[in-house]
Amino acid sequence: AEKELLPGFHQFEWQPALKNVSPSCNVGIINGLSGWSSSVDDAPADTITRRFRYDVALVSALKDLEEDIVEGLRESGMEDSACTSGFSVMIKECCDGMGDVSEKHGGGPVVPEKAVRFSFTIMSVSVLADDEVEEVTIFTEPKPNSELSCKPLCLMFVDESDHETLTAVLGPIVAERNAMKESRLILSIGGLPRSFRFHFRGTGYDEKMVREMEGLEASGSTYICTLCDSSRAEASQNMVLHSITRNHEENLERYEIWRTNPFPESVDELRDRVKGASAKPFMETQPTLDALHCDIGNATEFYKIFQDEIGEVYKRANPSREERRSWRAALDKQLRKKMKLKPVIRMNGNYARRLMTQEAVEVVCELVPSEERREALRELMRLYLQMKPVWRATCPAKECPDLLCRYSFNSQHFADLLSSTFKYRYNGKITNYLHKTLAHVPEIIERDGSIGAWASEGNESANKLFRRFRKMNARQSKAFE
Repeated sequence: AEKELLPGFHQFEWQPALKNVSPSCNVGIINGLSGWSSSVDDAPADTITRRFRYDVALVSALKDLEEDIVEGLRESGMEDSACTSGFSVMIKECCDGMGDVSEKHGGGPVVPEKAVRFSFTIMSVSVLADDEVEEVTIFTEPKPNSELSCKPLCLMFVDESDHETLTAVLGPIVAERNAMKESRLILSIGGLPRSFRFHFRGTGYDEKMVREMEGLEASGSTYICTLCDSSRAEASQNMVLHSITRNHEENLERYEIWRTNPFPESVDELRDRVKGASAKPFMETQPTLDALHCDIGNATEFYKIFQDEIGEVYKRANPSREERRSWRAALDKQLRKKMKLKPVIRMNGNYARRLMTQEAVEVVCELVPSEERREALRELMRLYLQMKPVWRATCPAKECPDLLCRYSFNSQHFADLLSSTFKYRYNGKITNYLHKTLAHVPEIIERDGSIGAWASEGNESANKLFRRFRKMNARQSKAFE
């Protein structure tokens, strides 16, 4: 019974057979570097990575859903006989680096102190019956952001910034994923062999990982967005009107242009032509906005606005570092006293959630001298709180339809406020996530139906479990948090 729960126990086959992937079904946890010839290196290769074979893990995840799928078929009146082919499965992929996973007092092998986890979630299963035109969705993951629906595929002791090692370890996964796109899976569900096609959408990546996988410059680049070609200056001038242009194919084409420089141009001209796509895209990601980091990025930005407002920066140019420090101290002290918010070194999700409330604004306003600035801050937060549910909700059309309708209006209003009242902060610069929040949310929701559901949260919360299993309470034990 225990074996049944591990990937590698169910019978299945692929038609046509997967290229370069063994047809055997009973493979459990494998060495992530299997197939690589070993080299002499500082870290012993056999400790670096463990993974499941992608197809085996998918089969296991589908078998976990067997009852739900059969139930879904029954409810939509597609009894057993009619449906053996035409199933399609939507997969969300997440990949995230975790810092500091050192053994607290271990004597294990020397490995880098960082880890990367790659996982997937089955978002939905739908079926197109032989004589039908419309696909019917028979299973939708109710909690797409729970660590329970987020199946780990590969654990690596690699630093996510070490592009070479990361791509070497993920290479086989990409190869298996590409092979599976061309083929269909035959697997017995509810006692009948059925055929499944898989659609992979890499949406659970934070901006750093997306830029790395898609060959774009790092996030401090003038090309501020992973969805459109806007530069930072343009984005701060025109905050709202942008549309999604980037995708994996285009990034590949642009990399080719960068590599060959077909119209002999100077580096600057060339870079402007390829809009910052100057490395080879390695893995296809779906251009979207990562809801969790968006929350954190925007909260960081608001925190800085609060500081500047306490010091009335709008009246005067470049204050000294000491002054800034004193405003920050005042802000932290006030938040701790009134909201019981301890200062944090790096903004985290929980802090961001508490900071982005009307209540927090009222607390900050006590330190802001002028009444009209206080009003502006309240208005800014009010608009933000109307926008936020739209990209946080799993299904915005159901959960907050009216806010969804108002989104473009709200974001326009928000942008106007920033470019007038707060223009001292947004003159020629704007943060990446703020740009995405203002410019791209409606379009992504129109395309995917949701942003929140496709976020990386499931993977992030499973990071906690990973730490727990490694008996490292890294985050908790630090006295200064």
